[in-house]
Amino acid sequence: MIFALIGNPNCGKTALFNQLTGANQHVGNFPGVTVDGKSGAIKGVKDCTVVDLPGIYSLRPYSGEEIVTRDFLLKSKPDGIINIVDGTNPERNLYLTLQLLEMGIPTVVALNMMDEVAASGGSIDVKKMSESLGVPVVPISAVKNEGVRDLVNVLLDTAKKKILPSVTDFCEEGPVHRCIHALGYLLEDHAKRAGISSRFAATKVIEGDAEIVDLIAPDENELEAAEHNIVEMESEYGMDRHAALADMRYTFIEKVCSATVIRCRESKEHRRSQAIDKVLTNRYAAIPIFVGAMFLIFYLTFEVVGYYLSLLIEMGIDKLCLLTEAGLNTLQTNPIMISLITDGIFQGVGSVLSFIPYIVVLFFFLSVLEDTGYMARVAFVMDKLLRKIGLSGKSIVPMLIGFGCSVPAVMSTRTLSGDRDRKMTILLIPFMSCSAKIPIYALFTAAFFPQYKALVMMALYFGGMAIGILFALLLKYTLFRGKPNPFVMELPNYRFPSPKSVLLLMWSKAKDFLTKAFTVIFIASIIIWFLQSFDIRFNHVDDAGSSMLAAIGGIIAPIFRPCGFGTWQASTALIAGFTAKEAVVSTLGVLTSDLSMIFGPASAFGFLTFTLLYTPCVAAVTTIKKELKSLPATLLIILVQCLIAWVFATIVYQIAAACGG
Repeated sequence: MIFALIGNPNCGKTALFNQLTGANQHVGNFPGVTVDGKSGAIKGVKDCTVVDLPGIYSLRPYSGEEIVTRDFLLKSKPDGIINIVDGTNPERNLYLTLQLLEMGIPTVVALNMMDEVAASGGSIDVKKMSESLGVPVVPISAVKNEGVRDLVNVLLDTAKKKILPSVTDFCEEGPVHRCIHALGYLLEDHAKRAGISSRFAATKVIEGDAEIVDLIAPDENELEAAEHNIVEMESEYGMDRHAALADMRYTFIEKVCSATVIRCRESKEHRRSQAIDKVLTNRYAAIPIFVGAMFLIFYLTFEVVGYYLSLLIEMGIDKLCLLTEAGLNTLQTNPIMISLITDGIFQGVGSVLSFIPYIVVLFFFLSVLEDTGYMARVAFVMDKLLRKIGLSGKSIVPMLIGFGCSVPAVMSTRTLSGDRDRKMTILLIPFMSCSAKIPIYALFTAAFFPQYKALVMMALYFGGMAIGILFALLLKYTLFRGKPNPFVMELPNYRFPSPKSVLLLMWSKAKDFLTKAFTVIFIASIIIWFLQSFDIRFNHVDDAGSSMLAAIGGIIAPIFRPCGFGTWQASTALIAGFTAKEAVVSTLGVLTSDLSMIFGPASAFGFLTFTLLYTPCVAAVTTIKKELKSLPATLLIILVQCLIAWVFATIVYQIAAACGG
C-alpha cells in the first residue's frame, strides 16, 4: 500500500515522515526542503510505503510543487492520504484539506502540534471535527512522537476498507453550489473514464486547470456549456471564479472551526518570537546580526571544535599509515604496491577523511539555525536585497540549500513559480560554496593563513555571494529582464531545535562524505597515483615531473600562470575536482606532502578563489542540464563559470602579489 503525506509548509510534515519511517529526512523550517516526493517504509507495518510530498497551500497548479503533488495523486493513485494539519492554525490548513476531500481518496487528517494547542489554553473537539469533515481526524504531536501509532492504525483501517470522505459538498445552496453540481453532472462520464471524481473535475474546470481539462477531454459543446455556467455564477455571486471557490471553502472552514475549536490565547512561543523578531528582523540590525552569527559559526567550526577533532583524525590516519607501511615492509611487499597503498590510498582518501569534523560541525550549527526558525527570517530579510538584483526572497531557499550541495539546491528551484526566477536562481547557485569545498578551504587556510581561518572562510563564503550578486545584476539587465514574482512566506514561531533532526542531518552529511570518500575519491586517488607514478611508456618513474600526469597537467598549466598557480600539480587537482570537489584535496595529497612547494600565500588565495567560483561537480552539472533541458545552455554555464573564476582569481592574485604576497 502507498500513502501520500501532504500538508502546508511548516506544519511538521517531514517530522511526521521521520517518525513514520525512521528515514534520514532533515526537517527544515522554511518551504522548499522537500522538493521531490521522498518515500520510506512505515516502521512496524509490512508492505506499506509513505511518500513525503512538497509542502503546499492548495492544489491549484500555480507553482512546481503544487503540480508535483497533484500529479502524484492523479497518476500514482495512492491507497490513502495523510493530510497533516497544524492544530495551532486550522483555518489556513483546512483549505488544502477540502481540496483533497474533493478527490475522493481515502483520507485521514493528522491534527499536529496538539501539545502546543493545549499549552496555550486552546482545545479542538476532534470527534466533532471528524464528523464535520467526513474523515477520521487523529490528534498528534509529530516532534514528540505522540499519537503517531494511533494515526497509523486508523490510516490502515481506512485504506483497507476503502472508506471515502463522506463530505465533499461544502455549500448547501447558492450560485457556487449550483455551478459545481451542474458541471459535475455534465462531466460525470468523462471524469469516471479518467478515474477522478466528478466534483474534483468540476472545480478544476472552474479553476481553468488545462491539464485536468485535457485529461477528461470534454467536447466543444460541453466546454461551452461549462463556461456559460461559470460566467453565470460569477455574475450572480459578484466575484470571479477563483475568489468564489475560495469564499465557498473558507465559509465552510469558518463554520467547522467555530463549532470545534476553542481559541488559544497568545502562546508564549508566539510572544517570545515577536520579541526576538524585533531584534533579528530589524531593518538596520538584521544583516549585521546574520553576518556576526555566520562569523561565530565559522570561528567555532574552523578554529575551535572542528579544528581539534580534525587534528585527532589526522594523527590517527598518519599513525595507521606508518603502521601499515612498516607491516608491508616486514612482509617484503613490492615497493610499487607499498607506494600505491600509502601514497595513493592513504594520502588520497586519508587527506579527505580528516576534514569530516569540519563538515559535521558546520552543519550542526546550520541545522540549529534552521530548526529554530531563524533561516526563515534570513529569507524574509534578504527579500528586499534580492529584489534589487531581480529575484524574490523565495530564491534564498535554493541558495541556502546550495551551501550544503548544489544538486538538491538546483532541484529545489522547482518550488519557484516563475520560469524566469527559476532559471536565474539556477545560474546563481554555483556561486554558493557547497560543503564539498570545505576540505579545500580548510587545507589551504591551515597551511597558509593559520591565524585568520575564520576571516578567510568568511571572505570566501561572502565573496562567492557578492560575485553572485554582481552576476545577477548583469543577468537582470540582459537575459532576464522583468520583475520577480511576489513572495509570501510564513514566519514560524521560534522553537528549540529537535536533537533527532540535528543528529539526522549530521549523520546524513557524514554518510554522504564517507560514501564519496570510499567510491569516487578512492578511485580518483588510485588513478592520480598511477598517472604520477608512470610515464607514457608505462615505466615507473621516481620523479613525478616525468610522469603522464605531469604531461597532461602541463598542457593547461600556462592558462593559470596569471592566477599564480601555473603548475601541473595545481592544474591536475582542478581537473580532478570536476568529478568531486573533495578530489582536489585527495589529488594534492597524492602529489605532495608540502603545499608550500607549489603555492605561496598569494597564489594560495588565488587558487582558493578559483575553486570557489569554477564549475561545480559533474553531478551538479548533470542536474543543471536536466532542469534547464538544454545541453548548449549547460555547456555555456560551465564556460562562463570558469571564465569568471579565472578573472577573479587573477585579480586576487595580482593584488596580493602587488601588496607583497
